[in-house]
Amino acid sequence: MMGFIVRFLMVVFALWLAAQIVPGIEVRSTSSVVAAAVILGLLNAIVRPILILLTLPLTIVTLGLFLLVINAAMLWGASLFLHGFVVKGFVAALLGSILVSAISWVGQRVTAK
Repeated sequence: MMGFIVRFLMVVFALWLAAQIVPGIEVRSTSSVVAAAVILGLLNAIVRPILILLTLPLTIVTLGLFLLVINAAMLWGASLFLHGFVVKGFVAALLGSILVSAISWVGQRVTAK
């Protein structure tokens, strides 16, 4: 349970950091960041596996690089459900998703021990 909480907090931190670094990503409040992390988690758990399955041929042809597009779509999708979390454009979504994925990966490595 503690590992889940730490990973969740890492995603919240990653979204906040993405809003600070990446132009085109805006967060209006702390509660918006937390809500965005919850929505992003739900999208990654429900929608992302379906998208990966549907785009499997394209993912294979691009040697997995299309997964970056899917991650960007999940971040952009989270912004559609929340007014306090805004992602403006594909480049912002792509850069933000790379940053969130990298920090989440580090958080998963830290809590896996």
